[in-house]
Amino acid sequence: MERHIRTLDRLLKDLRVVEGDIARHALDDDAVQRLMTIPGIDVIVAVGLAAAIGDVARFTSAEKLVAYLGLSPSVRQSGNGPARHGRIAKQRRGQARGLLVEVAWAAVRAPGPLRTFFGRIASRRGQHVAAVAKARKIAVLAWQLLARGEDYAWVRPALQARKLRSLELRAGRPRRHGQRGAAYDYNIKEVRQRDRHAAEGAETANAKLTQGWRQSGPKKPRACTGVAKEERRSEAARRGRHLRAPLLAKRPPVRGGNLAGPAERGFSISSVVHGCRGSVSR
Repeated sequence: MERHIRTLDRLLKDLRVVEGDIARHALDDDAVQRLMTIPGIDVIVAVGLAAAIGDVARFTSAEKLVAYLGLSPSVRQSGNGPARHGRIAKQRRGQARGLLVEVAWAAVRAPGPLRTFFGRIASRRGQHVAAVAKARKIAVLAWQLLARGEDYAWVRPALQARKLRSLELRAGRPRRHGQRGAAYDYNIKEVRQRDRHAAEGAETANAKLTQGWRQSGPKKPRACTGVAKEERRSEAARRGRHLRAPLLAKRPPVRGGNLAGPAERGFSISSVVHGCRGSVSR
């Protein structure tokens, strides 16, 4: 037992060293700090997403990033028929997709427009579908922030300062005992309520904006009634007679006043159709 405990202690020390290296790298990475402004994303998730995305310039649009993470709906279509959308594709970066789903569940408790989006989808499709849809929304938001080089508009400053201070401590920065920095503001109740009130105002405004929205989807094909079917059949029959008309045209008379058919003139039925002359067995 003691031998196993010593092994676990050694592994924990190695993990702390690795976490310190990752934290020091994240302090110099603007993309990680920008992703941390999104509600529900902490240091670990931000580093994981930044590693999965890499250079955001390789994705020309947010839809490309969503498809890369496997959060785009699957599409089934045959020919010119209507496209049918199903569940998400679940392809490629499964770990990053799992991180985004966990962020979606965690961000439900945080006020803001994202919580309004979750509630709107959950009222129609259920919480699990809403969580996946919110994960896709967060992926689109991450692309927008990284591509434009901007922070999240409704970030809570005190909470963001606490996240950055936690990142500094993981990187091995010295502790400042007795000194109150920007991260200490999160411990003040009035400051927390002020930041939360601003986010709740954005949530209320977004709820009023989307209150009258209705779900829209692809147009459904027109129902085929009995009358419509008869019209299609008559139109197809008319076109068929028009195509067969040259073959059934009146044949010119031959010498002697008798009408000679294809067989009498030495042509078979297949020769008339295919344009080649052949003998007819008599």
